[in-house]
Amino acid sequence: MADEPLVLGIETSCDETGVGIVRGTTLLADAIASSVDEHARFGGVVPEVASRAHLEAMVPTIDRALKEAGVSARDLDGIAVTAGPGLAGALLVGVSAAKAYAYALGKPLYGVNHLASHICVDQLEHGPLPEPTMALLVSGGHSSLLLSSDITSDVRPMGATIDDAAGEAFDKIARVLNLGFPGGPVIDRYAREGDPNAIAFPRGLTGPRDPAYDFSFSGLKTAVARWIEAKRAVGEEVPVRDVSASFQEAVVDVLTRKAVRACKDEGVDHLMIGGGVAANSRLRALAQERCEAAGIRLRVPRPKLCTDNGAMVAALGAEMVARNRTASSWDLPADSSLPVTEPHVPGKDHGHHHGHDHVHEVSKENLYP
Repeated sequence: MADEPLVLGIETSCDETGVGIVRGTTLLADAIASSVDEHARFGGVVPEVASRAHLEAMVPTIDRALKEAGVSARDLDGIAVTAGPGLAGALLVGVSAAKAYAYALGKPLYGVNHLASHICVDQLEHGPLPEPTMALLVSGGHSSLLLSSDITSDVRPMGATIDDAAGEAFDKIARVLNLGFPGGPVIDRYAREGDPNAIAFPRGLTGPRDPAYDFSFSGLKTAVARWIEAKRAVGEEVPVRDVSASFQEAVVDVLTRKAVRACKDEGVDHLMIGGGVAANSRLRALAQERCEAAGIRLRVPRPKLCTDNGAMVAALGAEMVARNRTASSWDLPADSSLPVTEPHVPGKDHGHHHGHDHVHEVSKENLYP
């Protein structure tokens, strides 16, 4: 299988410095350095702290990935990097590093979309993506329903969150319950021992006149916070397990209901779930149950591949190389609001603007004596 593209992927959209190496659809290395502990005392991700952490972790993490994969940087067929969406400063560190490595090694550079990468990572777990695939992506920064007929060129947004992403709601409720940060894993843990039907929390945007595939979690977040405050106001103990389970159920009920509905409406028989919240055990279980009932094949990568990682970027990069997509140019920008309709950022025609290509003004002899 020597003809399968060997690609290194760099992911720095938030607080994880991820470097992955993939050959075709086979994962060779997945190295991650997380700065989550440095943000915990602030109760959320601080962009400047994240950028600094990426800068310090970048070279060691790349070295670790190459060692783990047992390949030399010279063997690579390309370098892929998250160009957006994400935190501007954090993205810049990854994009700059990717350019430096790609230029120094003489390899093509692929700036790819963070959301499309979350979909493509499933190829490393379950083989090539069916076309079309419906994808439900849920994480700290986004909740979206996407239809992809070609992961390298055609991703169509069906619906998205109009306020808080699902992951943000988990973080905020965990904070109100004094469970720490990040909120997802800890609420999942408490919810396992609670009753999901104990408290009837609202299901956002599920009325007959509401947009069919959009999500809203801010009303739920407020309702849960008020419920907790009311208990505390009269000196009653807050049933943390029941609150966690009932809140979690309200989130995953809406997510899975809308995703299955979109599959039926579009006649798509595959649903892929990705993003950090896809590591949630209840979301996985309820999605499985509802997909089976509707005759839909569910694909969910293992939890480690759901959260932000470099492997997903490498997976999409390898697909770009395999499908012969145009590489990005050296002036690839980091775009914090890169639309999901652009799975990658192809280079412009190089014919006429060598004068503006600042990288080329330094000759390689000067860079590497």
